[in-house]
Amino acid sequence: MTLCWIAIGLWIVGVTVLGWFFIKGVTMPGSDGRIEIALAPAERDQILAEMRQLLKGVQGVVTAVNEQNANGIEAAARAVGMGMAVDVEPVIMMKLPLPFKQMGMSVHRDFDAIADGVAQGEAGSHTLQRLNSIMSRCTTCHDLYRLSGK
Repeated sequence: MTLCWIAIGLWIVGVTVLGWFFIKGVTMPGSDGRIEIALAPAERDQILAEMRQLLKGVQGVVTAVNEQNANGIEAAARAVGMGMAVDVEPVIMMKLPLPFKQMGMSVHRDFDAIADGVAQGEAGSHTLQRLNSIMSRCTTCHDLYRLSGK
């Protein structure tokens, strides 16, 4: 019976620790006032590569809106939607604080919403309003967080 209580206690401690890391991530105060997310160099490179892909998605949407190319808008937005987000490794996700993950996932969802809206005949001006909302989250995230690669 004692062994059972020890196992339950260890399970509770394990779940609590995992929950803490899922919410807080592996963070520390940064030297520039932002929250520093501690990642291995390869993990940092992977996150930065995803950010560059998102920026290319923004460029693709803006270019296609300018060309009034609905298929181009949809393709550029869909390329960086939720389908792109499924490849992130669980170890990296545990290191990211919850608000960072929430902003990132909302950006992917909103790119899919752009693609869906265009497929339903949404005007280019509405697409740009949606893109403006996405970019606001990008700049907020960059104001709040920095990635270390130690």
